[in-house]
Amino acid sequence: QVQLVESGGGLVQTGGSLRLSCAASGRTFSSYTMGWFRRAPGKEREFVARISWSGGSTYYADSVKGRFTISRDNAKNTVYLQMNSLKPEDTAVYYCAATPPGQALYDYWGQGTQVTVSS
Repeated sequence: QVQLVESGGGLVQTGGSLRLSCAASGRTFSSYTMGWFRRAPGKEREFVARISWSGGSTYYADSVKGRFTISRDNAKNTVYLQMNSLKPEDTAVYYCAATPPGQALYDYWGQGTQVTVSS
């Protein structure tokens, strides 16, 4: 079992930055691929970024590439999402998720943290 708790959301102006954190419980965190997703009002949930268990491999949605950076600290059981050059269209509830090795579907989800970018 993995429990995930996001933090770091808030209100920021266009062009600003925020860093989201996702604290995980469970001894197997370091073996999981971790991802960030978001859901904007009236829209489907969408993929934002993911990072391999070691942190050596990352992948981003085109909409955030070059502006967002995903990272992890396995010693702290935490994954981060550094968001720079924020735009109003980045406004959403952001969720972190975990998937076990060799599995594509994410089994574990956090409760989400709200990010609002004002224009």
